Amino acid sequence: MIEVAPSWTIRLLSAGDRVAVDHLLDRAFGADRHGRTAYRLRAGTSAIAPLCFVAEAGNGDLLGSIECWPVALASDDLTIDLTLLGPLGVDPAHQGIGVGRALLRASTEAADAAGRGLMMLIGDEDYYAPFGFRAGLAPDWALPGPFERARLLVRNPQARALPSHGVVGPHSAR
Repeated sequence: MIEVAPSWTIRLLSAGDRVAVDHLLDRAFGADRHGRTAYRLRAGTSAIAPLCFVAEAGNGDLLGSIECWPVALASDDLTIDLTLLGPLGVDPAHQGIGVGRALLRASTEAADAAGRGLMMLIGDEDYYAPFGFRAGLAPDWALPGPFERARLLVRNPQARALPSHGVVGPHSAR
């Protein structure tokens, strides 16, 4: 457990958190969130548990959560394992106090330590750039559903050569 502020901490997500996380994500994104492309990317997979965290208030309420999922980029005869970051959700009543950034830091540091730092997400570059996520690194990657190309962000801390084209889809964790 990491104490971030006197009133809340970051800890690994547990199986007992699932219902509270789902309610939190409904409040943050709406109940229709399951139709988004990012949900299609992780269909049929299990989250990568050591990369998933929650922010918890001193009274036990969840303030935010972040999860990571195994996906892969298939390009020509090459398959590259990636980590899909998201959803990152913060309870609307607790946004703007650093909860999301603390969760991002915990997850990206854990991903780097586990050798899973090559990550992707669909989101706002301005928010995610301080954690190494950039647009334009996946110019012709296809995803299983609609998305805005400028919101497809990649984090490549090892500056690995990546194909410009390919198809991203669910992948079982190793």
